[in-house]
Amino acid sequence: MFPKYSLILGGAASGKSFFAEQLSVNYDKNRYYIATSQVFDDEMRAKIDRHVIQRGAGWTTIEAPFDLAPALDGRAGDEICLIDCATMWLSNHLLAENDLAEAQAQLLSALRNCQADVVIVSNEVGHGIVPDNALARQFREAQGRLNIALASEAELVVQVVAGLPQVLKGTLP
Repeated sequence: MFPKYSLILGGAASGKSFFAEQLSVNYDKNRYYIATSQVFDDEMRAKIDRHVIQRGAGWTTIEAPFDLAPALDGRAGDEICLIDCATMWLSNHLLAENDLAEAQAQLLSALRNCQADVVIVSNEVGHGIVPDNALARQFREAQGRLNIALASEAELVVQVVAGLPQVLKGTLP
């Protein structure tokens, strides 16, 4: 039995996206990749291109850098949505100076109402030092609160370190 909602955590370049993709492929459902990044430079374009190649065929991509609710609304039970990633989504809202609490509440509501299975990728940023500037500290605190809220709702929470998955909550299918 696959979990309805899974959260995949890890540090930068930890293998969390690859693990989430492999988990999603195992569902044998119509796959939707909900992309939250925005392309501002060639480096980001190249990273996105690598991720598209890594995922392979069989995915429908939905661009949703800010509002995830419409991307999840109307999804059916025979579908799986991979949101990659909550960290970029949060960064987009923070830099746009949006109300983070309201954005988070809307995301959690959309997840609860979504009929499809959902896998969310998010960075774990709590293992580092206290940042030296206010914006970075605000981000770290907001990311921590978001991860706590997402993990509390998830049936499965996996932390990926050096490409190795460690189950924190639930059971791998």
